[in-house]
Amino acid sequence: MDQILVAENIVKNYGSFKALNDVSIQVPRGSIFGLLGPNGAGKTTFIRIINQITMPDEGTIQFDGKALAPNDVHYIGYLPEERGLYKRMKIGEQALYLAQLKGLSKNDARKKLKYWFDKFEIGPWWNKKVEELSKGMAQKLQFIITVLHEPKLLIFDEPFSGFDPINANMIKDEIINLKDQGASIIFSTHRMESVEELCDYIALIHKSNKVLDGRLLDIKKQFKTNTFEVGLLTEKKDLLLQELKEKFTVNEASFKSLDDDLKLNIKLEKGEISSDLIKYLNSRALITHFSEIIPSASDIFIQTVHQNS
Repeated sequence: MDQILVAENIVKNYGSFKALNDVSIQVPRGSIFGLLGPNGAGKTTFIRIINQITMPDEGTIQFDGKALAPNDVHYIGYLPEERGLYKRMKIGEQALYLAQLKGLSKNDARKKLKYWFDKFEIGPWWNKKVEELSKGMAQKLQFIITVLHEPKLLIFDEPFSGFDPINANMIKDEIINLKDQGASIIFSTHRMESVEELCDYIALIHKSNKVLDGRLLDIKKQFKTNTFEVGLLTEKKDLLLQELKEKFTVNEASFKSLDDDLKLNIKLEKGEISSDLIKYLNSRALITHFSEIIPSASDIFIQTVHQNS
């Protein structure tokens, strides 16, 4: 698979503290790659190395098929968690200045900025100072500056921080649009629901080590426990439940009334298959619901961190 970024055996020490320990990560081109981990795991250090803010003590990084070079900063857009804007500078003037630092001509920058300012409804604020903006408005400006030069790789560190739900959804939609237009994206967040919605691949860093990575759908399959949610309609709920507990592992069982469905959580043990369970249930009740329980990104995150603590 074509990779926009290949980091191999990255080590970074700060004195006696090892921030990254032999971390290797590959980011497929045209994907949204979730970089996950608890606070202090090493994510920000890894991102800073990609942006050449700091350098690794060991290891190599390939960007777009070649060794990462100083000039590659023009092909990377980075939205850090800790935002930084010149508070007393007018936002239009500041956006033009930062766009030119990324290699855009003043004319091109002005055209692109007009498009984004209109899209995000901040055009009337062009001559206002950053200190006059709300936190959400300032976040919109920073997002625009990050994507304006259409970089090959975008890195978003907690991009929804400071946004209300409506504007967070707007930014989420823009991230999806950027991917659809061919951008490759590294996405770092603690919001696991956003990981579910956006990420194609993930890597989990914990205590300076990469402890998990791969395609999100494949990882979710690896963490399945062969457990099913079942709804059954029968008048003999107590009798059926007793039979089921003798034959299968029933983790949970409930019903609100005699007319309500019997709701079950059933785990199949080694050698048991779902078709046998369905056949058995069909012979004793009307199946109203049957679905496998797939672990969420949050479940996987918590379980993996606990296993590696």
